Amino acid sequence: MSTQQPRRPNYFVSMLTMKCPRCRKGDMFKDQHPFHIRFSKIFNMYDNCPVCGQKYELETGFWFGTGYVSYALSVAFSVFNLIWYALFFGITWRDNSIFIWLGVNGVLLVLIQPWLMRLSRAIYLYFFVYYDEDTAALEKPVHHHQK
Repeated sequence: MSTQQPRRPNYFVSMLTMKCPRCRKGDMFKDQHPFHIRFSKIFNMYDNCPVCGQKYELETGFWFGTGYVSYALSVAFSVFNLIWYALFFGITWRDNSIFIWLGVNGVLLVLIQPWLMRLSRAIYLYFFVYYDEDTAALEKPVHHHQK
């Protein structure tokens, strides 16, 4: 009889799918779809992980730091867009292609902003809360009263 340890969920996959950093199983957001017509639902998060009970807002004002993460993600996305656009179409001042890139990049940033803002929360929380194998092994749902 072999006793296999449960496989640790992948760090990056868990972060990209916005799972709890402590158990990597519970969802951070009540609705997995970030693109809502009503912007008030973008940050509709659980107060605590529904699986392990990890508190998500570690202190008052905790989420203000996600602005830096969101900014870094937006800059990285823009640099990526600049590189692929320059490789495929070329960018020069002579034909105003730089302005076409700016317009395309601006539209793309606006379209993915809800997802970037959620991802920035997940990344920021992963800086402060670490995976705990003992907590992840419990797998007992914790029910909390939500507002």
